[in-house]
Amino acid sequence: MNQKKLVPLVVVGVIILVIFMILSNTVFLTIQPGERGVIFRQFGTGLDKDNIFSPGFEVVAPWNTIHIYEVKETTEDETMSVLDKNGLSIDVDITVRFHPIYSRIGYLHETFGQDYITRLVKPEVRSSVRKVMGRYSAEEIYSTKRKEVEESIILETGELLRAETNNIEMKALLIRAIKLPDNIKNAIENKLTQEQESLAYKFRLEKETSEAERKRIAAEGESTANKIINNSLTPSLLKMRGIEATLELSKSPNSKTIIIGSGKDGMPLILGGSN
Repeated sequence: MNQKKLVPLVVVGVIILVIFMILSNTVFLTIQPGERGVIFRQFGTGLDKDNIFSPGFEVVAPWNTIHIYEVKETTEDETMSVLDKNGLSIDVDITVRFHPIYSRIGYLHETFGQDYITRLVKPEVRSSVRKVMGRYSAEEIYSTKRKEVEESIILETGELLRAETNNIEMKALLIRAIKLPDNIKNAIENKLTQEQESLAYKFRLEKETSEAERKRIAAEGESTANKIINNSLTPSLLKMRGIEATLELSKSPNSKTIIIGSGKDGMPLILGGSN
C-alpha cells in the first residue's frame, strides 16, 4: 500500500479512537450495587421518571445522560437549637438514617436533584424536631416525656419524608443528646431527686401503716378468741375437768394420798406421792 495513502487512514483511526475514548465514559457505564439510575433523553422524552436503571452494565446514547443515585442507607448527624413551649432554648443532637425510595428516584431528581440531602432531608428533619419539641416543656423533653417526644419526632418526620412529594424512606431517628442551660438542668435534677425521695417516704409510710393494721387485726382476733374461751369455762366444766384429771392421776402407779372433797369447791385433793 502506498505510504501516502496509509497516513490519512492512521490519522482517521486515531481520531476515531480518541472520540471513542471520550465517549466511552458516557456511552458505556456500569451501575454498581447500592446504586440506581435515572435517564434524561435530551432529544426525546426528557426525564424518564418511571423507568429506573438497576445495577448492571448499560449502553447509553452519548446525547442522553444517566444520573446515578446511591440508594444505600445514609446517616446524617444534626445539632440544632430549639425552643420549648415556654421559649427556653435547648440544644439537641439528632442522628437520622434514610435512603431514597428506589422506584421514586426520578421524581426525587426532578424536584430536588442529587443534592436532595441538603435541600430536603436536613431542612425537614430540623423543622419536625423544632415543631414537636415546641409542644413540650424543657423538663418533659429532658426527663419525664423524653420517650414520647422521640416517638413523636420519629412518626412525624417519617411521614413527612415519605410523602409523595419527597420520596425518602426514613429508617431511624435518634436523639443523641439534649443540652440544657446548667441552672435549668440542675433545677430539674433537684426536683426529680426530691420527687424520688418523696415517693420512697410515701412507700415506707404505707408499709408501716399496713403493718400496724395487720397487728391490730391480729390483736383483735386474739382478744376475741380469749373471750370465747373464757366464756366457755364455766365452774361446772372446770369441776368436771378436775374430776377427770384426778381419776387419771389415781391410775398412776406412784404412791399418793387422795382426800375426797377437801380441795377448793369440793374437788379431790392429792397430797404428795413417791415412786
